[in-house]
Amino acid sequence: MPNPFLSFTLKAILLLALGFGIHIGTLYLLDFSLFDNNIVLSYIINGILIILIFGVLYLLRQKLKSQLGFIFLIGSFLKFAVFFIVFYPIFKMDGNISKLEFAAFFVPYATGLVLETTSLSKWLNALE
Repeated sequence: MPNPFLSFTLKAILLLALGFGIHIGTLYLLDFSLFDNNIVLSYIINGILIILIFGVLYLLRQKLKSQLGFIFLIGSFLKFAVFFIVFYPIFKMDGNISKLEFAAFFVPYATGLVLETTSLSKWLNALE
């Protein structure tokens, strides 16, 4: 059986790369600037965070099995904290957060969240 962490990491990289391609393609088709709003940084930071959070969950899977859900929620809090520390000040420089700025953060965040949730659910069900 392949290592769940390595499998997740590969899936995360591929899914975020695909999501990034679709996101950039959509911006291109709608004639918006492709690399504004820190979109690359957002995908990279979200990718690192979801891999890091899943890695921590994987390392603690035996020791803190009954608390993994809470640790997952702490990871989600961490991602929001990063948003407010890194992205929010940049996005609010002009006084408002545009839909494109919101999408630059939220699309990779949501993509990662769906992957994390489904992968973690399958993985935890297999542990039982």
